[in-house]
Amino acid sequence: MGARNFLVEGVSGTGKSSVCRELRRRGHHAVDGDRELAYQGDPETGMATDTADHEHHVWDLDLVRAMAADHRERATFFCGGSRNFPRFLDLFDEVFVLDVDVDTLHQRLDQRPPDEWGSRPAERELIVRLHDSKEDVPGVGVVIDATRPIGEVVDEILQEAGLPTT
Repeated sequence: MGARNFLVEGVSGTGKSSVCRELRRRGHHAVDGDRELAYQGDPETGMATDTADHEHHVWDLDLVRAMAADHRERATFFCGGSRNFPRFLDLFDEVFVLDVDVDTLHQRLDQRPPDEWGSRPAERELIVRLHDSKEDVPGVGVVIDATRPIGEVVDEILQEAGLPTT
């Protein structure tokens, strides 16, 4: 979808969906991975599972590859988390990892509706553990301080990508 492709990652609650909405609002091409690419599957094989586990939240590898190879757009931002991200990191010109402090993370999770992932105690414990360990996000890329207002976060991403902020 983009002549240049960017991944926006981070643990739950760091603002990936908000970044996606703001990029779209500004006219940039952005894909909401959680809504457009994700399914429950084995991170290694891609085989669909009948689970509802965080560990099986994966992106459709063939679809990601096809979208990244489509150069009709100047740039495409793939926003969201996926347990199989190591299988497609090579498709991106840059990776942006959103990061927040643990207090901000708790505040954001407190605002989630009861039916959204991360609102239940066990899910929250997992998110905080993953936040602390960083095991669930790419170890490469540009770390973005996502505690700031969303406009500033997107401005930094666009600047790092070499794209206009307006």
